[in-house]
Amino acid sequence: MLIFAAILAIFVYGMIAAMLGTILPDLSDRFHLTPTQNGTIAFAQALGLMIASLGVGPLLDTEGDKAGLILGLACIAVALFWLPRSKGFRSIVILLFLLGVGGGIVVTGANALVSGVSEAHRATALNLVNLFFGLGGLTTPFISANLFKKNWVRLCYTVASLTVVALAIQAVAKMPAPSGAAGFVLADAGPILGRPLLFLLGFFLFLYISCEVGVWNWLPRHLIAQGIPESRALNILSLGFALGLLIGRVGISQVLIQVPAVTVTLWASIAMAVTTYLMLKTSKPALAAALVFIAGMAMAPVFPTTLAIVGNAFPRMSGTAIGFVITCGWAGLAVSSRLIGAIAGDDPVRLKRALLLIPGAAVLMIGVNLAIGASMR
Repeated sequence: MLIFAAILAIFVYGMIAAMLGTILPDLSDRFHLTPTQNGTIAFAQALGLMIASLGVGPLLDTEGDKAGLILGLACIAVALFWLPRSKGFRSIVILLFLLGVGGGIVVTGANALVSGVSEAHRATALNLVNLFFGLGGLTTPFISANLFKKNWVRLCYTVASLTVVALAIQAVAKMPAPSGAAGFVLADAGPILGRPLLFLLGFFLFLYISCEVGVWNWLPRHLIAQGIPESRALNILSLGFALGLLIGRVGISQVLIQVPAVTVTLWASIAMAVTTYLMLKTSKPALAAALVFIAGMAMAPVFPTTLAIVGNAFPRMSGTAIGFVITCGWAGLAVSSRLIGAIAGDDPVRLKRALLLIPGAAVLMIGVNLAIGASMR
């Protein structure tokens, strides 16, 4: 029941991770939003993710993972039930901020839960559970394009209803007691925050989240601007990127039993730099789908494997450490969203140039990964 609860929470987060990119083309048409405004919306979601991830660590350590997961899922449900009633740009920004808050709490709480349950094979367990993130990410654009015929209102209500079901399961599932048995003490966080390794891992996720969520949020609109039909663009996101993440996490789980986690993230970073650059250079649907799929496979192990490194390096107050590193990741999303929106300006076609920030960030990940490996010796 415990693992099922974590899987369902990760699945819901996967669905909302793909939500903005899935509905952004229709929202932009309905409210006449420019790429710059799209960037502000994505920034608001990233800000919510940052605030939640930073603040939820102490909550998880003192109150337990259940409290965090229930709170996060409640925020997601409220945001999605109200999003179809949006009146314009400002209300969308507010609701995407709330959606980010819920998502930040859920992703931190679910990963902290799995990290604490499966200490012996932490990297493998986190990758296996996070493959359901890929499944959730696959589901949202797929059902939008093929079942709901791009009806984003039905999509919001459907995901919100599933979130309520997930919340009920979290409420009845038995979960471990808080890891900070004596309660969260700010002085105890000093040794954790004083280790350079934590900041290297945080910067690594800063760059990685800029890449992954950049694809989730911007890829469909970029493909549409290149002349690819919207339904085809959503299927490329679903059956390309999300499926690549899912299959990649299934495959890498066995590799991590034999290969050090830091080696896996290094080779993944190299593959990301190459594949994300190539996927931005084509406007042919079939080739774009293939390259996006390979890029998804390259990215697959990075997030859960990095959290496994954090869990191994910081066994005490792991919720606080994981929350800090994930917050750094959302900071990358916030910065990249504003930069991409600013570079694209009012012309969606310019997203092709703006999104070159993604392979650029992947190149930087290679150097940071080498520094992480050196600091762990």
